Amino acid sequence: MQTPTSMVMGIVFAPLGLVLVFTAAITPQWREGQVQVYTGPGGSLGALGSITGIRAGGDGLLLLRSDGLWETCLQVAHSELKKCWPVSGPYERDRRVRSAQGLVLASLFMCGAGIVLASVGVRCWTDLPLRGIAAAGGLLVAMAGLLSIAALGLYTHNLLSLGNEDQLGSGVAQQKLPVVHRDVPRLTLRPAGSLYFGWVGGWVQVLGGAALMLSFKRPRLSCPTCPRRHPVDSTEIYEVTC
Repeated sequence: MQTPTSMVMGIVFAPLGLVLVFTAAITPQWREGQVQVYTGPGGSLGALGSITGIRAGGDGLLLLRSDGLWETCLQVAHSELKKCWPVSGPYERDRRVRSAQGLVLASLFMCGAGIVLASVGVRCWTDLPLRGIAAAGGLLVAMAGLLSIAALGLYTHNLLSLGNEDQLGSGVAQQKLPVVHRDVPRLTLRPAGSLYFGWVGGWVQVLGGAALMLSFKRPRLSCPTCPRRHPVDSTEIYEVTC
């Protein structure tokens, strides 16, 4: 028996969605922003200059800040100078960030379990798939996609207020990267690339899970377009003489 098309689509989309959501989870580009840091007399950047090994000119230094679920990065614009560290401070303690972390981890675990169940149920190496098991795996994958979408929606809706950091941030200060200028400029934040990976991955998971759940529908044994065959009378008559 040929494997149903819905099963094939589900078993392809589910791992693809898992990879996209996992990529979004581990990359620190959920939100990003840039800020022009102005220096003190002589163009000194303090500890930041000692780490990057450069001196800013009169126009200061353009810094790129990006935050993820578990990592924050700071990079000097138009250069390869970059420093990353685990999330800390108010951002790490924000319950919305923690909720997004928990939802993403639950989504990854649930999607992995669903893919295992679906693989056992589809059984491409045999003639008859286990439809109930494949559909149960699809249900887990679809629920994982919904969890991913919920985490992304929560983060996106509160993106500007997470950690109450709308400046260069206390995370930079905790990494001993102070600047001489005391007036830290405002940091404008916007959605970054990891969010888009996550959104696509979440919806791909939902589609893959829905395709696998179609396995609950049993195939029709009759062919409605085939001509009907009249039953053949197989009764044989024997003449018995006494």
